[in-house]
Amino acid sequence: MQLERATFVSDAWSEHSMRSEVASANGYYLVAFEPEHPERIDGYAGLLAPQGAGEGDIQTIAVAPHARRRGLGRVLMLSLIGEARKRGAREVFLEVRADNPGAQSLYRELGFEEIGVRPRYYQPDGVDAIVMRLAVPTPETTTA
Repeated sequence: MQLERATFVSDAWSEHSMRSEVASANGYYLVAFEPEHPERIDGYAGLLAPQGAGEGDIQTIAVAPHARRRGLGRVLMLSLIGEARKRGAREVFLEVRADNPGAQSLYRELGFEEIGVRPRYYQPDGVDAIVMRLAVPTPETTTA
């Protein structure tokens, strides 16, 4: 919750919401930390993808300032996409703040495309959400 509140200052999830998400049978959450420092969370990410539903939703992702620009966000996202694929998702959706170009850039690099806008979605700031979709790629096996 400390990272949640620090990252999403004005629109952090409540502790109750976070507990519900993490405990959900349809959810999948990852927490990243250095093995030498398990008390210090570097990042986390969550997916909602009921088995066989055909789609998933990236619920949240956060990377602590000290761990940014090292590829952790990409690793977390790729892990969520892989889990969505295992659960039978053919598409994955997410919302990203319109004022977060760094996250938007990462999502585009991973193959997400913008499909819409939710005006004033993030409250109390009144910031638009850009809705993005990824057609989950089929895994490929190649020779090394």
